[in-house]
Order: sequence, then C-alpha cells, then structure tokens
Amino acid sequence: MSLQLDNVTLSVRGETYISDASLTLEPGSFNVLLGHTLAGKTTLMRLMAGLDRPDHGRVYLDGRDVTHLPVRQRNVSMVYQQFINYPTLTVFDNIASPLKQARVARQEITRRVEETAAMLGIQHLLGRYPQELSGGQQQRTAMARALVKDAELVLFDEPLVNLDYKLREALRVEMRKLFESRNTIAVYATTEPAEALALGGTTTLLHQGRIVQSGPSDEVYRHPRNREAATLFGEPPINLMPMTIQGGECRIADQRQALPEIWRSLSEGDYQVGIRPHHWSLRPLSEAALRLPAVVRVAEISGSETFLHLAHDRIDLVAHLIGIHEFGVDQALDVQVPFRQLFVFEPGGDLVLSPPSSRSTSPGVRGDL
Repeated sequence: MSLQLDNVTLSVRGETYISDASLTLEPGSFNVLLGHTLAGKTTLMRLMAGLDRPDHGRVYLDGRDVTHLPVRQRNVSMVYQQFINYPTLTVFDNIASPLKQARVARQEITRRVEETAAMLGIQHLLGRYPQELSGGQQQRTAMARALVKDAELVLFDEPLVNLDYKLREALRVEMRKLFESRNTIAVYATTEPAEALALGGTTTLLHQGRIVQSGPSDEVYRHPRNREAATLFGEPPINLMPMTIQGGECRIADQRQALPEIWRSLSEGDYQVGIRPHHWSLRPLSEAALRLPAVVRVAEISGSETFLHLAHDRIDLVAHLIGIHEFGVDQALDVQVPFRQLFVFEPGGDLVLSPPSSRSTSPGVRGDL
C-alpha cells in the first residue's frame, strides 16, 4: 500500500497548520518527520490516519481517494508519547485488544500476540498488568498493540521521548529491524536530528506546516536544498556567516583570503557559508582552510562532548568538540575549518555548493551533527 498526500492544506480557526503538503510514502518504507515543536508533524500524521480532513488537497491509498474515509475504515495504528495502555488488562489482553475488536479467532489472536511480544522482548510479561511494568516495558506494550494488527500504516508520534537515553537507543535499533521484513508504511515523528539519522530511511523536514525537503535521510542531511533545511537538520544548528567573492578573493565576515580552488566556479557576488559545528578545529590545518580569531563565551560540557560557544566579529558561533575541554570566559583562540567542508548558499537561501567530502563522514552518531 502506498500513501500519497496531494497538495494537502489544513487550517484551524484561520491559522494554517499544514500548507500545500505533497508527499508519497512507499510500502515497506520507514519515514521520519523532523521538525521543531508545533512544526505540524502530529497534524500531518492525523491527516494520514484520517483523524482530520484537509481543507484542500487529497489523500490517496494505493491510488484510491480516501480523503473523506474515516479512520475506523482504514487499517491504521498509532503510538503516542504517553504510555497508553488499559490499566485493568494484562499485557496479553492489551496487545490483543485490536484483534478482539476485529473478531479474530482466539487461536490466531494467541499466535499473533505471542509472536509480536517476542519481537519486542516482552513475551515474559504477558501475564502482568501495566502498573507492574517499567516505562520502557509499557511503551513496548503500546508498540506491540499497534503492530499486532498488521496495519498498513503505523504512525509513531515521538514514542520514545519520555524514555531514558540507553533505552531509547535500544528501541531505535529494534524498530528498524521490526520494519525491515514488513510491507508496512512506518511514519515516525521527532524533534531530534540525531534520532532521524539513527533511524535512517527517509526524512521529511517540516517547518511551520510546510515541507522543506524530503528524501533519504543521509542525502537530506548531507545535501540540504537550502539554508532552512541545513539549519533544521542539525543540533546544534549550522553556523552561518556572510561571504563576498571578488577579485580572486573571498571575504568571510571580516576575514579576506585567497579564493580556494574548489570555489573557482562561483561567480563574483554575495553568498552565505554554512559550517557544521563538528567541522571546526582548534588545531592548525595543513589544507586550505578558513581561519578565524574568536572569543569564548561559554564552554558547555555534556557527557563526553563539549559545545564551545564563540564570538567573532559580532557573530555567534558554536563548535562541537569530542571530549571534555575547559576554556575560560573571554579566552581568545583561533578556530579553523577546511574550505572543502563549507556549504555555500546564495543570498536567497538556495544551496549553491555542498561539501564534496562530507559523504566520507558516517552519519547517525552525535558527533556528525
């Protein structure tokens, strides 16, 4: 079953929630909706499910117009942030509830519940009640209930946000495996770029109800269509600095340097360059590089990483360093980044040039954002 949104728009009390969204999702695909809070992710999933109807546009399942078909007539499951389980039912009966409503034979219910519970590692918990489970076990139960009915479309609305870090990492890996052998369309909403890369599949960037870019997660991250997409897909966001090319030189902020060979095809004029925080280096580089004097505003240590907040020529910058590094406030230092690692955007925001070597960096870990 394929799912297609064709120029879908939804407004509530005069406020546009989704604006002219077009998207096609294929059977067996894992699809991530990435955007800030209130970007429109949940609303878009409700339109996919049939919980809401668009003001304009159409929704198609396998080429059939289901725009006005209610959710109860669609084969859809949804998993929410909160652990929504029936407190008076055992784990077995919670998982089995949609099959019982569909009047599936008892023997088939038992087989499918046990099979799904085993996939999620909760087969030993089938006799327990939700209040006897940990948070992760409760969420696995909710996920099992969504998966057991073999829905054609499964929607996950930030299902792991309330779990601890280690458990989230484990469940992400399990979710990818769960859908590798299914012909189901999975849609997963998140606010975290690292989670989108870790889950893989395709990523659709949403901002203020608009689809900014959609495609394979790795491609969208490495080759953003424009400045907006590059800013959305990164945490911390990409650093942006003004640049002018003239007379064989480039001036980035207040620094003049010879125009690097890889930019010789660019016309003279104004641009913006984008620098991913993890591409900054504090060590001298032997290759052609942008070199900037900067002043430390704050060094934020998070686990085994340091987020270094800097200022240069009244421009705020962020560098992401692996390891624990201590710096003093207002400490002066030089930061460098290879020209080959810079994104170049035209004044209107469209991408002109992306780093040709960025493919060599393995995505999906914190240091690649």
